[in-house]
Amino acid sequence: QVQLVESGGGLVQPGGSLRLSCAASILSFSRYVMAWYRQAPGKQRELVATIEASGRINYADSVKGRFTISRDNANNSVYLHIDNLKPEDTAVYYCNVWATAYWGRGTQVTVSS
Repeated sequence: QVQLVESGGGLVQPGGSLRLSCAASILSFSRYVMAWYRQAPGKQRELVATIEASGRINYADSVKGRFTISRDNANNSVYLHIDNLKPEDTAVYYCNVWATAYWGRGTQVTVSS
């Protein structure tokens, strides 16, 4: 059974940083494209970043330059480092096995002074 567990969210002041983690219980993790999404209050879930098995990375235009996705295949984990957090980054952040119905429960990120 596939399980994704996100962690690392919290309340952060504008300009701060966070590192989100996603631990994946999935066979052959290294073969999968992994993704981070986020859903802000009252808005649709949006794709933030993907990282392919090859290491190729894509970011949403809205987060380029501040978000960094990475993965550790030895530990079946994917990460999202966020710098210079802004109030508009406030959302629940979800881990996803790309193009599948496998989702974590999310981790809340709140950016507020």
